[in-house]
Amino acid sequence: MNTVNAEDKTKPHIPTPFVQTYFHGTKADLKIGDFVQIGFKSNYEDRKLRHVYVTSTLNAAVLGAELASGVGRQRIYLVEATGDIEDDPNVTDKKFPGNPTMSYRSEHPFKVVGEVTIWQGRSPEQIKAIKKGLEKLKEQGLNVILD
Repeated sequence: MNTVNAEDKTKPHIPTPFVQTYFHGTKADLKIGDFVQIGFKSNYEDRKLRHVYVTSTLNAAVLGAELASGVGRQRIYLVEATGDIEDDPNVTDKKFPGNPTMSYRSEHPFKVVGEVTIWQGRSPEQIKAIKKGLEKLKEQGLNVILD
């Protein structure tokens, strides 16, 4: 999947309802116009990743926000790509062939164009079970982010 090339400086970046938007779940406190970009610690691991991860489904973004480490409230941002994106191999290659979660990644920043402020999360018991399952995979060496 391709989007507007960030190298094209002749066209200003103007949010529009006709541009594909994505969701990014996190605990980071961002404002409209900010960029979600590489160079910061991951939401899920104690390291910097080479890609920014987004999704086209609210459900996957909610899970991302619920599993994000750090302090602060869980947030879901609407973002627009500024460069090429690709399917996220962490889910499309390992768990869900065909990308039904509509999960993507990019080395390029995503511009925050809005925030979803009303959404339904999972129960504390569900989150605890998901985290327990992820921890078990990590102990087995199977919960590795392909970055």
